[in-house]
Amino acid sequence: MVEQTLNEADVSRLLASPTPDVRAEIAGKIASQHPDLSADQRRMAEEIFRLMVKDAEVRVREALAKQLKENPLVPHDVAVSLARDVESVALPMLQFSEVLNDEDLIEIVKSQSHDKQVAVANRAHVSAQLSEALVDTRDEAVVATLVSNEGAEISERTLTKVAEEFGASDSVGRTLIGRKSLPVTVAERLMLKVSENLRQSLMNRQDLSPEAAANMLIQARELAVLGLAEADTDVHKLVDHLYRNGRLTPSIILRAVCMGDMTFFESSIAKLARIKLENARTLIHDAGRRGFEALFDKAGLPKAFYQAMRAAIDVSYEMEYDGGPNDRERFSRRMIERILTQYGDLGVQFENDDLEYLLAKMNDLPATMLNE
Repeated sequence: MVEQTLNEADVSRLLASPTPDVRAEIAGKIASQHPDLSADQRRMAEEIFRLMVKDAEVRVREALAKQLKENPLVPHDVAVSLARDVESVALPMLQFSEVLNDEDLIEIVKSQSHDKQVAVANRAHVSAQLSEALVDTRDEAVVATLVSNEGAEISERTLTKVAEEFGASDSVGRTLIGRKSLPVTVAERLMLKVSENLRQSLMNRQDLSPEAAANMLIQARELAVLGLAEADTDVHKLVDHLYRNGRLTPSIILRAVCMGDMTFFESSIAKLARIKLENARTLIHDAGRRGFEALFDKAGLPKAFYQAMRAAIDVSYEMEYDGGPNDRERFSRRMIERILTQYGDLGVQFENDDLEYLLAKMNDLPATMLNE
């Protein structure tokens, strides 16, 4: 076992036989003792460090970096020199040294190697600014490492960029989905990218028409988005995001209400009608029914959807979730039964009670259905 305490004998050896092995051993000893030295001794040690970072032998600089990587007292210029060195010297400093600041790290990320970028992405803490620089490398492995690092602060804007550019990548997409805190807007964007992959797979199938493939894609995407609404408390933020990106469609609103998601439904109607949520709720639940009818028109929804949405509102009064198993399925079943009754009274017959079938058929109903 190598003695780690620097003594006079070491100094004599260094002066008498300054071989690379001796220099590397002495570098490690001085660096390991650095935090415990007196102020004068530390200044002397730091001058030795400044000489050793210029040592021609890589193993000397490696020994120095290994011992200094987690030393908070190492001089900034020494830490930067080691971080800019060859990879075997630099990687420990880049991943662990807290002496390096964002300015140092961003400059290295922008100008140096892939392995150095990965080391930076693995740091215990990565600031939002540094995360943005790492994403801007557009290196898939670097980005995957970053998003898997829960110690990385990543702004919503940067996460959106990741979802846009790498959402279809397994290595990035999987780790992004796995983050503990993922803004609902980013999750929806990520699902859109996954849907694009699904679209390509569906279009390549010989047993599906383009129309059938498109319908399956819409179903998958809308169900996934409504799953987000169910899991995330900020439904209104999701609705606003969908609206601003042109994805708050009549079909997803109708699907939501058919599944009993009244919060998503109310927020969506308010957004489309451009009125306050509280006012929309008052009109939706107006006992005289005229309020919802006026709101429905103001929201610009297809008139053929009116009876289904009216039926869903009525069912919501009759049946509340009780926390039991299959709450949503029971609500949807009751909803579908009510839709069949409502449209049957209007002389419109559906051939089956499958929700996807009903949604597709309602899209084909005449615009005058509300007034019939």
